[in-house]
Amino acid sequence: MTALAAIPFGCNRVRRLFCAFWVAVGFCIAANIPASVPALAQSTAQSAPSAGAVQIRPPADAPANAPTNAPASGWNAPGNLTVVPRSAGEANAVAALGQLSVSAVLVEDGAPIEDGIVWRAFEASSAPSNVPGAKPRLVGTWREGNPTLQLPPGDYLVNAAFGRAHLTRKLTLTAGASRKEQFVLNAGGVRITAVLAGGEPVPVNAIGYDIVATDSDQQGARAKLVSSGKPGLIVRLNAGVYHVVSTYGDTNSVVHADVTVDAGKLSEATITHQAAKVTFKLVTRPGGEAIADTQWTIQTATGELVRETQGALPSHILAAGQYAVSAKNGGRIFRRTFTLEAGGPVQMEVVMQ
Repeated sequence: MTALAAIPFGCNRVRRLFCAFWVAVGFCIAANIPASVPALAQSTAQSAPSAGAVQIRPPADAPANAPTNAPASGWNAPGNLTVVPRSAGEANAVAALGQLSVSAVLVEDGAPIEDGIVWRAFEASSAPSNVPGAKPRLVGTWREGNPTLQLPPGDYLVNAAFGRAHLTRKLTLTAGASRKEQFVLNAGGVRITAVLAGGEPVPVNAIGYDIVATDSDQQGARAKLVSSGKPGLIVRLNAGVYHVVSTYGDTNSVVHADVTVDAGKLSEATITHQAAKVTFKLVTRPGGEAIADTQWTIQTATGELVRETQGALPSHILAAGQYAVSAKNGGRIFRRTFTLEAGGPVQMEVVMQ
């Protein structure tokens, strides 16, 4: 600071240069950098790699002719890429696998299925035939249209599932060998719509259908393929005949029908519900106010129970037909019989008399 004070106050340029010099010296001392700052800075600027460049330096004790894994000249690795060569063990492990390329079509000579198909491979030997209920072990799932499966040598059960249509085949893979297999699913689709007696569509939120197989198992049960399906959706199934159970509302408006699915085609099926929505009310006189806290029992004309409910204005969808309804309130029971026709909403009054 004594040398700085000795500089005349008017020499501002010299003062600034002197200050800059001592600041640079202090920085070098703090960073443990040699004092030849200008030369070092110039050398660093000339030799520093550009942003993103990769420098590969051999170990200090490596011989001059040691082999390197650097790529061939003419190929520039991106700055954020690390190249790890495959070891001999990994290469041998890949060579020991079998490769299976699979694809699927709906019918012979059909276009390959690209989307919506799921492939699964199971170990065939993991489900002994002498063990009841044993299931093979799943080894992999692929959701591509044409995947290549790399698996150890052995026997596999390969399943292709497209919606509810599926096909399973037993295939053998050999070490180092590749094979291609095409699955012909022999499948199609069905679209179910539901309408009322007048032709108007059934409200989607009030209807659902099940699709069950027509064939029965040893116990006489039929497999349910679709549960609570909604009208207008396309269901993919293997070609064949199926049984549809359509339910409108929460009581007895149930329609049974058989539909046929043809391979490679979309089948249309329309189900008509002969039903109507009925609202019940207990009144002291015709057109009077509904009485709360009423228990209701709805039966067919033959006495079969249809529904039990409670409330002032319960509403239910009933199939067309003859009914008997009873309303219990205050320890008293009031009855009425009526005939319901398919159509629009109906209000059914039960008079306390």
